[in-house]
Amino acid sequence: MHSGEPAPISDTLETDSLPRLLLVDDEPRLLSSLYELLQGRGYRLVTASSGSEALAQLSRQRFDLVLLDLRLPDIGGHDIMDFINEKGIDAHVIVMSGEVGIDAAIGALKRGAYDYLRKPYSREELLTTVANALQQRRLAADNERIATQLENSEKMYRYLVDSSPDIIYTLNHEGRFTFVNDRAYQLLGYTREELLGQHYSILVHEEDLERARYVFNERRVDERASRNVELRLKCRGGNGHDRTFNNTLMTISLNAIGMHVPDQEVKKLEFFGTYGVARDITDRKRAEEVISYQAYHDILTDLPNRILFKDRLGLAVIQAKRKQTELAVMFIDLDRFKLVNDTLGHVKGDELLQQAARRLKGCLRKGDTLARQGGDEFTIVLPELRDRDDARVIADKFLETLQEPFDLDGHEVHISASIGIAIYPSDGESIDELLRHADIAMYQVKALGKNGHSFYHTSMLDVSHQKIALEQALRRALEQDELEMYYQPQIDAITSRIVGAEALMRWNHPTRGLLSAGEFLPFAEENGLMLPISDWMIGALCRDMLQWKAVGGGNVRLSLNLSPQYLDRGDFFEKMRGALVRYGIAPGQIEVEITENICIRNPQYAIEQLNKLCQLGVSVAIDDFGTGYSSLSYLHRFPIHTVKIDQSFVKEIHEENGHYPVILAIISIARGLGLNLIAEGVETEEQARYLRSNGCLTMQGYLYYRPIPLQDFIGALRAQSAPNLRAVQA
Repeated sequence: MHSGEPAPISDTLETDSLPRLLLVDDEPRLLSSLYELLQGRGYRLVTASSGSEALAQLSRQRFDLVLLDLRLPDIGGHDIMDFINEKGIDAHVIVMSGEVGIDAAIGALKRGAYDYLRKPYSREELLTTVANALQQRRLAADNERIATQLENSEKMYRYLVDSSPDIIYTLNHEGRFTFVNDRAYQLLGYTREELLGQHYSILVHEEDLERARYVFNERRVDERASRNVELRLKCRGGNGHDRTFNNTLMTISLNAIGMHVPDQEVKKLEFFGTYGVARDITDRKRAEEVISYQAYHDILTDLPNRILFKDRLGLAVIQAKRKQTELAVMFIDLDRFKLVNDTLGHVKGDELLQQAARRLKGCLRKGDTLARQGGDEFTIVLPELRDRDDARVIADKFLETLQEPFDLDGHEVHISASIGIAIYPSDGESIDELLRHADIAMYQVKALGKNGHSFYHTSMLDVSHQKIALEQALRRALEQDELEMYYQPQIDAITSRIVGAEALMRWNHPTRGLLSAGEFLPFAEENGLMLPISDWMIGALCRDMLQWKAVGGGNVRLSLNLSPQYLDRGDFFEKMRGALVRYGIAPGQIEVEITENICIRNPQYAIEQLNKLCQLGVSVAIDDFGTGYSSLSYLHRFPIHTVKIDQSFVKEIHEENGHYPVILAIISIARGLGLNLIAEGVETEEQARYLRSNGCLTMQGYLYYRPIPLQDFIGALRAQSAPNLRAVQA
């Protein structure tokens, strides 16, 4: 029999999705009849024969529909409906009552009853009322679900739109904002309320209004309806805060279909407004401006670079040709800059260039252009000269302003400049011609002692051609084996034996004869030939040393001078090691000589390179000690094995019993640090005896040997080893 008990678990699983109906009536016959009527029609039925039992079922489980008799013995139907309303129970109620009075029906309907059936009711009437009530519930549930989905969808849309990194907006046909997301406030400072209803022009920068008007007033609605435009939009806060946006715009149209023509549809496109997405490209534009600026300016001095200089010079030439006026091109090279750069380091060198650039710029007129060509070279164009004297006056100003000392963090530095001047049109009509002739005039100043200016003259071409010829001849010297290594022996002052030799380069010039290193190596340094020359030198020395060993020179140490450019090259160490392995030379027989200035040029890199050499077994000597700019701390930081006393100090020794404190100090330093000591430039017996008596026992100089070619050096080694051979034979 049907009862108020829950169905078995299996039944519950099968019928859980069916509508739940609670049947409440105190007459068992009517309740049973009602149950039989509704059974098998797709409902899950629960019965209650009293008001208290009905309340218990309503508290225990959910129902879609309650069929409720009003007249119950314990709790009335109206009270049960009050309970349903108070507890917020979501169930429709169909009241079934035998009362004929109107009050019962009114009371039920006031309490939210879906319908009121008077007993006795027909079978069809009950079934129809139940079906309608459940259908209404389903429709209400569907509507609620759709409303929730719409609400969630709108929230998601709002979230996505307001979280967009771009400003999203719509304009009506008048160009007034009808929608704008929150990004407008974040980027521009205007709230949504401030913008809605306002014309777009309140945001557009005045200079961009015409362009904005053109694109926003477009009425195309086909595939060309979408377009892009870059606009500057004003930010709240005023000047200097405008931002640039890329606006992607699309015309919005409404499709209106007119039905007034019989049997024919008339389709009309009507302009409705504009949908836009504004992307903030301020940072990108700034980056592009920086990149563009850097492409035409020198980063260190903030001056125009050679590209921009040539462009401005070209414009100045065109203008001078049109107006038939003169202009001047200057080429400036800072004298002694390389010395400062090498001794105080690149950072101080860069600071010096910045200060020099500011001073030069301060001497110019409005309309003149100062540019940095690179390194310590500057170029200047002076348009619209009245006469050559204008250029001379400015060149004198340059020299005067550069004569004042420069303060580089406590280091007082003095430099000067060599200035070459070429005049358009007499010294050339093209950009390249003017620059080349100004450059030639500048080198003429350098050749005459620097610190001055000179106007170009055709006679200077001969000097320039000589320079080119020298460079070509030096390149040929490498190809045709005109270079040769000479050796100056180093002597043990006690035994008078050769214990080492310094390698010195010579050039067997086809017309000028034998040239010393000082006559061509500085030129090689300036023209990028030092690296191939050094490569040649490493191979030549190794080949020569094989001949030393053959005559008993296996213990004689070779000292070779190392160019700073060669040390700076990344593959220097590998070149050296490869050559020693290839020729079978013991690394311990090699000593590399560096100057104090090389230690200051790039200290950390120099330390790394020299340490690698020391690990290989090559030793390091510091040449010209005491004449450079380094502090004594470098002797601790750098892997130095030998100190060479510069010949400028040795020259001062005139008496064997004199007092020469600098010499004594260097000897004391070397002895205290456990370093080897060599004196250079020893030319007299007095110098030799003074050095020997104070502890310097290795010397080189004209007193013993001048630099000699390989065969003479081999002869000296052979003569030295001859007595030993005779002693062995005896």
